[in-house]
Amino acid sequence: MSVPYGMVHGRFQPFHNGHLEYVLNALQRCDHLIIGITNPDPSLIVQESADPDRHLPEANLFTFFERQWMVRVALAEARCEANRVSLVPFPIHHPERWQFYCPPETTQFVRLFSAWGREKFERFQTLGWPVVVLDAGVKKQVSGTEVRRRLSAGQGWEELVPCAVAQVLREIGAIERMRKVVSSQRAAAEKFAVRHCALWY
Repeated sequence: MSVPYGMVHGRFQPFHNGHLEYVLNALQRCDHLIIGITNPDPSLIVQESADPDRHLPEANLFTFFERQWMVRVALAEARCEANRVSLVPFPIHHPERWQFYCPPETTQFVRLFSAWGREKFERFQTLGWPVVVLDAGVKKQVSGTEVRRRLSAGQGWEELVPCAVAQVLREIGAIERMRKVVSSQRAAAEKFAVRHCALWY
């Protein structure tokens, strides 16, 4: 079954092989696919109990521009028809704005790999959006968390992302950026620990 409009969404921090599989799977099921990039800028980031780390700086390393760049080069490398795909910012935490980024008849393609995935599924359904679950019963193979962890270590990350995305990550200095953010967070945590201990003495 093919629907006129379908949508997938994600933070794509960064865009990895699992994301590409998700996109290609959905593209087979619709005439035109809208790819929504969530957390498009820091002002729209909200803490979610179903995914408590998604709002952290180290989980939002790349800008909207950089992420749409990664998606475009990955799709070009996979020989996708550019005229069948649109890229939009998608404020996932603000349902009242969704209608401005995709037609109301758009089918939302989701994956249920986590509590956050199930939460989004319920939000779409509650608000009346058509929802189709992809990869039901399949275990998640790649995560953005693991890609970022390997980026921080400077090894093993290339095999988790499309080749074209790896080139973008090198070009924007992703390893150095990741290490800088992690170092900054570690320093802040150590400073807090010292101040906290001082209160006890």
